[in-house]
Amino acid sequence: MRTAIVLFSLVLVAFAYTKGEELKLAEPCDPEACKLPSCRCSSSVIPGNLEPRDTPQFVLLTFDDGINVNNIPLYRSLLYNRVNKNKCNIGVTFFVNHEYTDYSLVNELYNRGFEIGLHSITHKTDTEYWREASYETLMKEFGDQRKQMAHFANIPISALQGLRSPFLQMSGNSTYQMMNSAGLRYDLSWPTIRFTNPGLWPYTLHYQSTQDCIVPPCPTASIPGPWILPMVAWTDMQGFPCSMVDTCFYNPGSDNEEGWFKFILENFERHYLNNRAPFGFYIHEWYIRVNPGLQRAFTRFLNVINNLNDVFMVNGNDVIDWVQNPIPVNEYVKKDCKRLTPAACRPTSCGPIQSDHNPTPYYMTICNRCPRRYPWLNNPLGE
Repeated sequence: MRTAIVLFSLVLVAFAYTKGEELKLAEPCDPEACKLPSCRCSSSVIPGNLEPRDTPQFVLLTFDDGINVNNIPLYRSLLYNRVNKNKCNIGVTFFVNHEYTDYSLVNELYNRGFEIGLHSITHKTDTEYWREASYETLMKEFGDQRKQMAHFANIPISALQGLRSPFLQMSGNSTYQMMNSAGLRYDLSWPTIRFTNPGLWPYTLHYQSTQDCIVPPCPTASIPGPWILPMVAWTDMQGFPCSMVDTCFYNPGSDNEEGWFKFILENFERHYLNNRAPFGFYIHEWYIRVNPGLQRAFTRFLNVINNLNDVFMVNGNDVIDWVQNPIPVNEYVKKDCKRLTPAACRPTSCGPIQSDHNPTPYYMTICNRCPRRYPWLNNPLGE
């Protein structure tokens, strides 16, 4: 009876976090009260208590920043027409910021079945701005970007579920209050260097997180609703942790294809041969483009994992779906592939467009009518 009452209370509280609400300090997790599908304690235990051999190994490939004519050629050549061994299209997540993004290309990626995530409107380079960001600021940066992205790329707003904070700079409780208000499902911004072997699985913030706080401030309150998808760190060639591939200081070098291939496999096998926590390949496109050895090695790695029966390239939403309803790999491979309703786009070139923050005019390519002003904070649609 007590467990049922607690679960009911958690469901009610999940809808209660809006601006100005007083937050309660998170308590240590109670596994008896925190149950899937809506609640999960922070833990390296495989969801559903499955054995590693019965667990799908998910690979999360993400790219950050704007989508434009500079990086779309690599995405097309590297990712298009790839399928997992179950014949379903691979999943990839693009965390996109607004400035200098070509929204017709965002539409193209969406129609290829890739996930579009949020990376803020401004992507300000001042990390203190993000560290001190209030609920109101984050609603303008991410809540409004969700509407902005759906509008200019002409994709369903319901498809925009994940976010990554610029520079992985946490904003404490404010981020997760904002996520509830903005209708966002998961955050993929929080690195862990403690829980890498075995890796940390996704969890919720109903209770106190045990994850190490690498880029404070981290959340301390009980905030039911959002999921944390931990960024399980890689280990570079001298044993130092790196949350994104392009931050691994001791790496094989630009042209060393064999070195990169071995380096990638070693980090992958730390997951695959252990508790199979999702393996993250988090990177910026430019880093692959300027390191030809990495590009060749990464292509080889993708070819390998796309031919393994128990490894699946998926997006962040797919991982949360499975965690909420964990099934063995022999059942997972039988699931129907996702079907996507295409989103129309008639590319429209706009500009020069004046802005309120930059004396230099902007140019945009979008999927509908041109805005009167350059879209920005407080005016995300450029009305």
